[in-house]
Amino acid sequence: MNAIVEGNALQAQVRPAARYTWQAIVLHWLLAVLIIGMLVLGYSLEDIPRNTPARGFYVNLHKSFGVLALVLVLVRLGWRFSHKPPPTAPGMPRWQAVAAAWSHGLLYLCILLQPLSGYLGSSFGKYGVKFFGIELPNWGWEDKALRGFFGEVHEAVGFTLAVLIAIHVLAALKHLLIDRDQVFQRMMPGGRRS
Repeated sequence: MNAIVEGNALQAQVRPAARYTWQAIVLHWLLAVLIIGMLVLGYSLEDIPRNTPARGFYVNLHKSFGVLALVLVLVRLGWRFSHKPPPTAPGMPRWQAVAAAWSHGLLYLCILLQPLSGYLGSSFGKYGVKFFGIELPNWGWEDKALRGFFGEVHEAVGFTLAVLIAIHVLAALKHLLIDRDQVFQRMMPGGRRS
């Protein structure tokens, strides 16, 4: 009898948590790769000398991927608002569920503000934004002070985003390696949706 109770408890522990839809999973990983790549590229721009062809190429590449990130985050937010995410894992403490909700909300805010502040900063500069060579409309005029302001916002949000991503990854690894509660697997490609 004791073995049956232990077996049922173990089965309840490894029961798969409800998964995200495949669309949410694809959007999550596309944005994850894109945003981490953008952060690396953005910080590495500091090492490229100004007024060189290499810098112009990488700045335009950064802007192009930024526009792509903005489009994808809008699609992701639209999907999120129209599709209810799976419930939190059974047995998750309330403080963890609240912390997860807040950190996800802040992540969404940052991944929306980051490309917007970059676009606005560029709109108030003399070069504007090109999306893989296609010039996009400026939302402003040449204004050094406004360009500087949005540049500072872009930098601050980038730092905050990097910290939030680190927290997000550490929390995911905690669920995978310590809690073993299947929360990590909910956002992994493959597997069946519960």
